[in-house]
Amino acid sequence: MPKAPPPLIYYLSEHPSIVGFRWSHAQSWGATWSFLFYSIATYLILSLFLHLSLVLFRRHRPIPIGPLAALHSLSMSLASVTIFAGILISTAAEIRDTRWFWQRSKTPLEWLLCFPLGTRPSGRVFFWSYVYYLSRFLHMFRTPLTILRRRRLSFFHLLNHSISAFASFLWLEFSQSFQVLAILFATLVYALVYAYRFWTAIGLRGACFPFVLNCQIALLACNVACHVGVFFLHFFFKGGCNGIGAWLFNCVLNLALLTLFLNFYVRMYVGKRRMLRSVAPSLAEARDFK
Repeated sequence: MPKAPPPLIYYLSEHPSIVGFRWSHAQSWGATWSFLFYSIATYLILSLFLHLSLVLFRRHRPIPIGPLAALHSLSMSLASVTIFAGILISTAAEIRDTRWFWQRSKTPLEWLLCFPLGTRPSGRVFFWSYVYYLSRFLHMFRTPLTILRRRRLSFFHLLNHSISAFASFLWLEFSQSFQVLAILFATLVYALVYAYRFWTAIGLRGACFPFVLNCQIALLACNVACHVGVFFLHFFFKGGCNGIGAWLFNCVLNLALLTLFLNFYVRMYVGKRRMLRSVAPSLAEARDFK
């Protein structure tokens, strides 16, 4: 890994607040089950209320929101880059400091997929997992912005944001295996996607292919591959991964999300392609007539 400047390493992995971090219901903000459920419920209720208000008042035109969409995309991209860099450097430091404990039974890749039994949610890696969990609430702000701009509420987006917050809470609460790779993949994709959205929000030309969709497909593929790796390591090779109960529940949530995503993809993109194919002969006839 390329060497980062010492101050960067210090503030991303060696600061006392990072090294001494411990997930605690009493000390960590937002670390209780009640906070999680109230936050998700508030998000869902406010989103539905905003959508229904626009429908009832028959607001047909998008509501101008100025630079809010661009600022949100920029903040999400910067936050994702910071979390990606932080957990990448912290993971290298954590492997260096704890490898003596598990090196006889695991390789670094196996450690990333399968935490040893008894792992507690403390230290560098879990600090950045906590920051990622908090960033899920910033992520939720995209929904009201979308409703105001496009007057459309997507059930897929509501469930996606809710599941993302719930899953990241489970990672911390049960020291779930596989979360390091999940955060690395997710923040890398989010950094690219939101940088692209910021790029287009300020009026610059977008890509000639569905960039955001391709990134989402790549993220889903990486998550599925990691889940398969955890499954084999836990049940066939390494004799147990920490937080496997939460991982199984997470699999159910991800399966529901994958089903909704495929349904969303078929309706939004495959349907459009079929419509364009059906319209193409009519356009050709019109050109010939002219």
